[in-house]
This record gives sequence, structure tokens and C-alpha cells, in this order.
Amino acid sequence: MIRIALKMLQGNRAKYRGMVLALAFTAFLTTQLPSVLLGILQRTYSFITDVGVGDIWVMDPKVQYVDDVKPMRDTELYRVRGVEGVEWAVPVFKGNIRAQLPDGTFQDCVFVGLDDASLLGGPAQMIEGSVSDLRHADAVIVDYNGSRTKLARAAPGDHLVPLHSGDLLELNDHRAVVVGVAKIGYNFNSLPVIYTTYTRAQSYVPAERKLLSFVLVKVKQGFSKEAVLQRIRANSGLAAYPTSDFQRNSMWWFIQKTGIMVNFGIIVITALLGGGAVAGQTFYTFTLDNLRYFGVMKALGTKTRPFATAGVP
Repeated sequence: MIRIALKMLQGNRAKYRGMVLALAFTAFLTTQLPSVLLGILQRTYSFITDVGVGDIWVMDPKVQYVDDVKPMRDTELYRVRGVEGVEWAVPVFKGNIRAQLPDGTFQDCVFVGLDDASLLGGPAQMIEGSVSDLRHADAVIVDYNGSRTKLARAAPGDHLVPLHSGDLLELNDHRAVVVGVAKIGYNFNSLPVIYTTYTRAQSYVPAERKLLSFVLVKVKQGFSKEAVLQRIRANSGLAAYPTSDFQRNSMWWFIQKTGIMVNFGIIVITALLGGGAVAGQTFYTFTLDNLRYFGVMKALGTKTRPFATAGVP
């Protein structure tokens, strides 16, 4: 009986295709949306991924995620360096700055300051120039996506001219020379990223007593990472997390404190209900239209068990 009903349904091509399309659309949304959500959540800790060095991130205890910067005093860096088991510790500045483009427009940017001596934490993939070029006077590196979009200058005919090495920017009334273009990941706010040295970043941003955002720590070989973490926390009173834990904390903050999960959940549930309703309604109308034929076949002795067709050729 079921096999005959399936053949009858496939014979009604309009209803059959409508059911298949509804279920395919539902399956597409329920698989595609979680992947989109995962891509967005990965952007929440893209800065940590782009840094790519160090075993431990040290920060103010009240920091909740990577963009929730609570500045510390520069002296905290030396306290961390004095902890047993630390191979090296470098400062990182992370903040926002407004850039004035050559055509006079303004654009908010993420501003990153790297350790002057080592330049650890700089972009790993350079398209133009090198990270060492940051040692030149007034030097900055811009990210590739920002250089072609929000930092590009307008040209006649509504064309955008990307930033290249040698172009000039004005950062908080300070001259900045682009010495390189780097390929990095997209950040959650889709803002352009500008790299410079830690000392230069301090001179570009408004003067504050505390400007140290994070301390990157590398653990000496032969020392336990967990033991070094505990020493840093005990000796400095600061928060210290392994890189993976800091990434997880940043992602979970956005999951718990924003409506991103609720919004995606509503869309997925709506897709399931909508696709299921269309497929169910189509199948229901098909059943009603052919109910008299099912009754005749039942009267002739057709079995209801799957793939059993007693009395029917």
C-alpha cells in the first residue's frame, strides 16, 4: 500500500516537486545558518588569532572579552617578566582611533601597537612591505580589506583607489606613512585595522595614565603553563588565560550577552516550521484527493504493511 501511494505521489509531479523543494529549502537553511553563525562567532576573537604568538594573555581582571580593554600601567609588564618560567613578555596596545584619509574623510579604525624591539604579534601574512618596516619614522601597516574599502580614497567616476605603501594618513592630528599592507581576518565590527609600534601608538592616542592593553607571555621550555599562570595571577593580581581559553571566553561573552543566538535560533525554527508546514499541507491535500482510490485498493485486499502488495500486481 505504501509503495503504491509513493508511486501515486511521484506521478503527481506538481505536488511531489513542491514537497521536495520545501524540504530541500528547510534542510539548506538549517545547515547553512549554523555555519554562518560559526563564522560570525569566529570573528569575535579574530584579533587573538591574528596575533598568533604567545602562550598566555595577561590583562586586567575585569576584562570580559578581547574588545573589552581595561588599560593597565606599563609597570605591570615588568612584574610579569619577573615571574619564574616566563621566557618573554611583550606589551600590546589595542584601541580605536579616527583616521583622516587623503580625500579628507574620516574613518574609525582599530589601532594596534606592537612591542618596539621584537614586533611580536604583528600580522603574519604581508601583501606589501614587511613588519620590520614599522621601525621607520611615522610608519603604520594597514589591513588589506580595509585598504580596499573603508580606507580607500574616492576617485572620479565613483571609483575607489586602495591604500598602498607610501600613502599618507592622519591619525589624531599625527602624520602616518603606510609602509605595508597585511592580510588578516575579519573582525566582528568590520573596522579597518592599523598596526604601529607600542611607543608610537602611545603618542598617537590621547594621553592617559594607563595605556597597556595586554601582555603576551611565552612560557619557558620545561615549565608547566598552568604553574606559570598561577604565579602570574598570584604575583601581579592580574588575570591570565591560555590563548584557547581567552578565545573561548570572548566567544561565549557574545553568545550570552548579545541576541545573536536568539536571532539565529528564531530563523532556524521558522525555517523548520515553514518548510514542514508546506510539505505537510501538500501531502495532506494529496491524501485527500486520492482517498477514494486508497479505499478501493483496501477493499481489494491491499496490505498496509510497507512494500506488501497482496492481490495487486
